[in-house]
Amino acid sequence: MRDVLYLDRIEQAETLLKPRRIELLRRLADERTCTELAGELGESPQRVYYHVKKLEAAGLVERVRERRVRGIQEGIYRARARSYWLSRHLVGALGGPRRAGETLGLGHLLDLADQVAGDVAELARGDADEVPSLGLTGEVRLAPERREAFMRDLQATFEALLARHGGGQGEPFALALACYPKGAQR
Repeated sequence: MRDVLYLDRIEQAETLLKPRRIELLRRLADERTCTELAGELGESPQRVYYHVKKLEAAGLVERVRERRVRGIQEGIYRARARSYWLSRHLVGALGGPRRAGETLGLGHLLDLADQVAGDVAELARGDADEVPSLGLTGEVRLAPERREAFMRDLQATFEALLARHGGGQGEPFALALACYPKGAQR
């Protein structure tokens, strides 16, 4: 089972975004038959089978094996991933392109987050078990009068790091940095 399955086709999103199917995916974190799922959910096996087959056709669930029960081949299914990400490109950008070089504002953060999600999704599509990567998070508390100075320092540190390690030989790595107010406070 993959860690992430990145959904960039509208058909996949349409198949997934139904409460019953999301519940089925949660339960299919472990291998199960439609009969077992039906018993857990208090539904008919036929109804569960219908939804599982839709999920399988969209590539969200896989049939991992079969077993013979009272003369019938019964499929055993499992979700293909632990989490499913929907691409922002399913809706697309509305309102035209942003200004080139814009680094302030929520729109730029959304674009950055989408770029990172897309890049991570591409890495997840590969066969490698280990991908050389690093994720860091932190929290800083800033008084309003110190925000501008902090942002300048952060930008200067980031640019110095890129200048020190950005050139030369070797495999390219993407580096993204975001700073935004946490929670509803601003």
